[in-house]
Amino acid sequence: MKYYKIITYGCQMNEHESEKLSGILENLGYNLTGSDELADVIVFNTCCIRENAEQRAYGNIGALKRLKKANKNKIIAVGGCMPQQKDKAEILRDKFPFIDIIFGTHNLADFERLLKQRLEKGKKFIEISNDEYSIKECSFVKRSTYPSAYVNVMYGCNNFCSYCIVPYVRGRERSRNPEDILAEVKTLVESGYKEINLLGQNVDSYGKDLNPKVEFSTLLSRVAEIDGKFRIRFISNHPKDINENVAKTIKKYDKICNSIHFPVQSGSTKILGLMNRKYTREEYLEKIDMLRRIVPDIKITTDIMVGFPMELEDDFNDTLSLVEKVEFDGAFTFVYSPRSGTKAYSMDGHIDEKIKKERIVKLVDLQNSINRKIASKYLGKTLEILVDEFNLEQQIYIGRDEGGKVVHFNSDKNVVGEFVSIRITKASGISLYGEIV
Repeated sequence: MKYYKIITYGCQMNEHESEKLSGILENLGYNLTGSDELADVIVFNTCCIRENAEQRAYGNIGALKRLKKANKNKIIAVGGCMPQQKDKAEILRDKFPFIDIIFGTHNLADFERLLKQRLEKGKKFIEISNDEYSIKECSFVKRSTYPSAYVNVMYGCNNFCSYCIVPYVRGRERSRNPEDILAEVKTLVESGYKEINLLGQNVDSYGKDLNPKVEFSTLLSRVAEIDGKFRIRFISNHPKDINENVAKTIKKYDKICNSIHFPVQSGSTKILGLMNRKYTREEYLEKIDMLRRIVPDIKITTDIMVGFPMELEDDFNDTLSLVEKVEFDGAFTFVYSPRSGTKAYSMDGHIDEKIKKERIVKLVDLQNSINRKIASKYLGKTLEILVDEFNLEQQIYIGRDEGGKVVHFNSDKNVVGEFVSIRITKASGISLYGEIV
């Protein structure tokens, strides 16, 4: 038996790319293991969005030096965003000479060839493509998120937010052919998947590079018209690009979840300008009003960053007031982390770490109070839940409603992958508890 292990860092995009790497390896006869010692091939699928993810990767790669020394035939590969950064592949090679294969974000589909070459020729390979405009599809995907499934609709990003490394490591926006997307979704639904997550760095830009152009709302409509009972989610949206057509499509089709992830990043127009987000506080709030006018029961989550360079107390207070006004259904909150290679890295006015920590605590406390307020409104309601998993330790099933609320409940039979109706009997923070009806 041959075994492999993949260590994944970062977002849903990386999770899905690890599924593609798993598909390649299993097609070559490898079996998944969680053991470093047992694995014949170990792949690090890296992220460089935040410095802590990069440092964790360095530590975990370095820890394999002993195993590689004991077994020269063990293959260690490092791919993803880290190697795609300028000069980073060479730094990895010099820092960790025991790495066998280093490949970038544009070379994921080439991994089978690189692995075969390493096994056949015994040489080490670095392959970092700078082809920012093409799409290389992977033929094999080993899905690991049942009953949900990820489907890329596009790759890359054109926005160049001043804090973000993504456009530099993932290239320009490239939209997949809509027929390929529809065929993939149809196959997944026929295979029993109950939730389709459409992925893109900025899904609202989908189709602008196609000939003829295709609006994202049109793609959404066509996905929703595929036969079968399943949900549709999509991430991520950009406030400068979303339009009424997307909101009207959400409203029109029951399959499309009445929820949207809508990153704001800051409530200060000044900071948004420094971030190169291309919208103002007022324009963001207008988009919120538009979404809620067209889809009155829509659930809105967001990303918020604190401690960006030049963020004064008044700017941070603008963020707090925006959060109070919008009352997001959930928020991923972050402290700004400088990334070399971005414009923000060389900006003046970097914020003291102590101030960053004080601000993030205030923001989290505020959002938690909103979470509790929203959760309490669910008491007594009956929700349709898609069951994601069974927690063996707690002996409880866990699922989500279409708004993304996590619900815990008991069941006498296995209901993973099924839609069930749950009456909410208890609310605790962001989690809800209930019973089958």
